[in-house]
Amino acid sequence: MQLAYTAQGFATAPRESRGLNEPLGDAGMINNRNPWCLAVAGTGVAILAIGLLIFHPRPAEAQGSTPKYEVDPFWPRPLPNQWVTGSVGGVCTDAQDHVFIVNRRNLTDNELDAAYQAPWVIEFDPEGDVVNSWGDANVLGSGRHACYVDYENNVWLPSNQDGIVQKYSHDGSKLLLQIGTRGIVDSSDGTVAGRALNSSHTGFYRPGGIAVDRGGGDVYVSDGEEPGSNHRVAVFDRNGRFLRQWVLHRTKAEMEAGEGDEFMQVPHCVAIGNDGLVYVCDRRGDRVQVFDKMGTFQKDILDICRGRGAQPGG
Repeated sequence: MQLAYTAQGFATAPRESRGLNEPLGDAGMINNRNPWCLAVAGTGVAILAIGLLIFHPRPAEAQGSTPKYEVDPFWPRPLPNQWVTGSVGGVCTDAQDHVFIVNRRNLTDNELDAAYQAPWVIEFDPEGDVVNSWGDANVLGSGRHACYVDYENNVWLPSNQDGIVQKYSHDGSKLLLQIGTRGIVDSSDGTVAGRALNSSHTGFYRPGGIAVDRGGGDVYVSDGEEPGSNHRVAVFDRNGRFLRQWVLHRTKAEMEAGEGDEFMQVPHCVAIGNDGLVYVCDRRGDRVQVFDKMGTFQKDILDICRGRGAQPGG
C-alpha cells in the first residue's frame, strides 16, 4: 500500500508501486488540471513524495509505470476513546506498511467539549486500526511537522518550532538520540525571535524534514521550515556528530532577481533516493532540487504544472 494524505482524506495505491520507509510529509496537493503535477509550494507540502517514485523506484517504475491513487474515506477506522486529532503534521510508513501520523494537538476548547485530545504519535496497521500511540510533552520538542521511519525501524521526529531532532524506538518507549537542546535554536539569541545563524553544529532552527542514509546511517535534516529560520541541509553521522551542510542552489539570474537571499530559501523537506542522490523541497522555488550526498548541485525538478520539466544546473 502506498498512501498519501489529501484534503479529501487518505489515498492509497498498491504496495508494489513504492519502496519501503518513505516519508510522506505534509499533505500532498492535487492539481485539478493535472493530478500528477508536482506541487511543492503553498502549504509546503511536498510530499517529497512526488509520488515517492522518484525516491524509491522499483524496476517497473523505471519503465514508466505510475501509481494511481484512490481515496479511501473510511481509512483510518474510528479512533478509540473519543480521540480527535488536531492538524496532522506528518505521515510516514514502516516496512510492515504501518502508518504513523504526528498530531499537533491543536484542538479548540469547543472541539474538546465532545472529544479528547489524541496522542502525539499514532500508529495504524494497514487496515486502519490503531495499534500503538505515544508521546510525552515533557520530552518532545515544540512543533510537529514530519516523521521518518529509518531502515532500522526507528522513528525520527523533527521539531519545527524548536531546535531539535529526535530518534525514538519503533514503539516510542525510548528516546535513542537527540540532536540539539529543547528550547534553544540556532539564532542570534537562541530563541525563535532571533536572527537565524544557519551555522550550528549541535542544533537547528525550525527543522522540517529528515532522511537517513541506509548506507551508513548519516542523518540529513532540512533545517528551516519557514522563511526567516535556517535555510540549509545539515548532515550528521549516526551518533549525532556534525559532518557538513549546504544551502539551496540559485542561478546567477535568480540571485540578481533577489531570489538568493536567506528569506527566499526554505528547504522544506528532504529525501534520499535509491539513486544515492538527495532530493530537497525548495518551497519558495516551486521545485525540488537534487544534490549528491556531499551537497553538489545536480539539477532542478521543476513544477510541471507550469510546463517546466527537470533541468540541469547552471
